[in-house]
Amino acid sequence: MPKRIVYSTQIEYIQCLDEQGKLDEKLVPQGDPSRLSDEQAVFLYGKMIEYRHLDEVAFKLQRSGRMYTYPQNKGQEAAALGAGAALRVGVDYLVPCYRENAALFLHGLDPKYILLHWAGDERGNAIPQRDKHGEQGVNCTPIAIPIGTQMLHATGMAWAYKLRKEDKVVATFFGDGATSEGDFHEAMNFATVFNVPCVFICQNNHWAISVPRDQQMNSETVAQKGIAYGAHCVQVDGNDLFGMYKVVLEARERARNGGGVTLIEAITYRLADHTTADDARRYRSEAEVESWRGKDPVIRLRKYLEGQGLWNDAKQKETLDKAEAWTKKIVDEVLNYPAPHRNEMFDHLFADIPEEQRRQRDTWATHSLGQFPAQIQLGK
Repeated sequence: MPKRIVYSTQIEYIQCLDEQGKLDEKLVPQGDPSRLSDEQAVFLYGKMIEYRHLDEVAFKLQRSGRMYTYPQNKGQEAAALGAGAALRVGVDYLVPCYRENAALFLHGLDPKYILLHWAGDERGNAIPQRDKHGEQGVNCTPIAIPIGTQMLHATGMAWAYKLRKEDKVVATFFGDGATSEGDFHEAMNFATVFNVPCVFICQNNHWAISVPRDQQMNSETVAQKGIAYGAHCVQVDGNDLFGMYKVVLEARERARNGGGVTLIEAITYRLADHTTADDARRYRSEAEVESWRGKDPVIRLRKYLEGQGLWNDAKQKETLDKAEAWTKKIVDEVLNYPAPHRNEMFDHLFADIPEEQRRQRDTWATHSLGQFPAQIQLGK
């Protein structure tokens, strides 16, 4: 006899802080652990200003020929920062794409590594890891350029933590375009089958470079793509810092307690080009961009803080001044970073260098000038 499986579901959309800076007290009442405190909100707003300023300066470095390319994070700070704030520093692991600078910096990554990476210096990927005593280091992987590969890495890491019975959660970040890759589906399937402590965070900025969302997928939402795999799926206003903190914190606790994988679709928008090699004016209208400028997460959070009497023009100027000094220090270090030695490309490939590699290294020492050409050094 034929059987019919009846299945129905729904995707919940969360917005705590609206575009006018008004907070929904019912969703995040006072005393709720998923609500940012006033102190946290003020602190994170300060970080938003810092990271936005660095982002703008990085863009100028590329335009002045001192970096090869750069993908601005402008407009997507709340999605990354809210998630980063909800994850435990030094415990949980971040597996990013390339528009999560705010989360990486919040967890202790020195911004110089990001600038070095985009300047073509391989040492920008040499993120310091914790030593055997648990000192120093940052719990994150290098930024991922190939679309979607990092989701597989995150799943494997989370599985390892589960097998070791370690109280760690892995959060991986990616764009809407990455969910059209096979890697996303493989990672999601494996993660849910083995119930690993992993949180999948999609920054849906509506454009996979120049391809709009509705031309690369037929699903009404990105979030619903996780339903068939048995993941907990939720959609959130990605420009809402309070909303991002809430859903990621809940997903983190769900993962820690064996409650399953969560797929979070954060609705956001990149206010700049995809990268400095792109001209978004060729495929999206100024009217569309302008409509999203009014939803800017930095402006939205400032409205809230001012409404609560927690922020004013004097604090804004003071924070901007600090941001400029902080950014200048980072840029000065990067522009004056010592050139790499030729041996670095050999010495860090293997724990014990093979004889063939050793021979190549020694041969180069006798048949070259011993250093990389000066013109490839950053800022030269």
